[in-house]
Amino acid sequence: MSIETLIWQTIGVGGVSVLMAVMISIIDGIVNNYGEVVVDVNGKKQMTVKGGSKLLGTLADQGIFLPSACGGRGSCGACKCQVNSDVGPHLPTETPYMTDKEIKENVRLACQVKVKADIKVQIPEELFNIKKLECVVESIKELTYDIKEVRVRMPAGTDLSYVSGQYGQFEAPKYGDLKEPTARAYSFSSNPQMKDHLEFLIRLVPGGAVTTYVHKFLKEGQKINVIAPVGDFNVKDTDAAMMCVAGGSGMAPFKSIFNDMIAKGTMGKRQIWYFFGARTTKDMYYLDWLWSLDKQYENFHFVPALSEPTPGEKWDGATGLITAVLDDYLQTKIDPTVPKEGYLCGSPGMLDACMAVMRKNKMTEDKIFFDKFA
Repeated sequence: MSIETLIWQTIGVGGVSVLMAVMISIIDGIVNNYGEVVVDVNGKKQMTVKGGSKLLGTLADQGIFLPSACGGRGSCGACKCQVNSDVGPHLPTETPYMTDKEIKENVRLACQVKVKADIKVQIPEELFNIKKLECVVESIKELTYDIKEVRVRMPAGTDLSYVSGQYGQFEAPKYGDLKEPTARAYSFSSNPQMKDHLEFLIRLVPGGAVTTYVHKFLKEGQKINVIAPVGDFNVKDTDAAMMCVAGGSGMAPFKSIFNDMIAKGTMGKRQIWYFFGARTTKDMYYLDWLWSLDKQYENFHFVPALSEPTPGEKWDGATGLITAVLDDYLQTKIDPTVPKEGYLCGSPGMLDACMAVMRKNKMTEDKIFFDKFA
């Protein structure tokens, strides 16, 4: 075969590929052109929108924000809503997050439902209070080698009411290979008494779209969108001893909760055991503040632990996985007859392990509270 023939054959194959790509694009535009559709929310608000997008994004474009700890990837199960229209059967990506009752009532994950025709949706009324705020980054502090404290100032006149323990969805703009703004959920480390600011503790996750942006590109003085407040993690109004467990950036909601309790004058009125796990001392932070609480309040007990202290590392605290330390304290150091509640923040794996330890020590699941970010 001559070089000339090979070149013409290559051009021919390339031309066919280009033609097929164009045809696929045209067909996709025709087949998936759903035109305008009406989204009815709670029978109170009707919105005419362009069809074809996921329900989660469609609602957000109209200023209605459903919880989404995973940013719409279908891995957290937070964006549940009741759909009173036929949008097809539940998808395999939805059913792991649904109870039999929810499936029967056609509760769906908004990030998995595509809006192809007129649709009726029922959502909790309190979700209408979630706002998208254009904030200004006021400070960025390095707490550890992979955790940054980010404080943002809300727009003037913002009246944002939230409960310590809730979270906000921090939005990174388009950058690099990120084709559209993307949000991820991070617990507030600020407390509700900080009326003008919100604060987050954001740990760098390898490959994480938003955490990479925060750690490598976000600058003080820059504008950033925050969707808030979201979530129902909060301290219950009881006298039960609080068994609090966190690791890494899971410190955030507890910083909010403890400072909120101090501001309200309730710190010290109930037993608090705060277990914080880290690998080495370089993963520990806010230690001076936490030890000061331990010293100031008789009922506040701070229990830090290292799971992998390096040889020669100066550490005289507990060692081992935080779940093992928690188990030891529940069995040997904390009164087993005292009513207890569990408050957890961390990875899904850590949460599951902590719940197993708490159940083993006679704590029931209805007394264990958390937001599972996945």
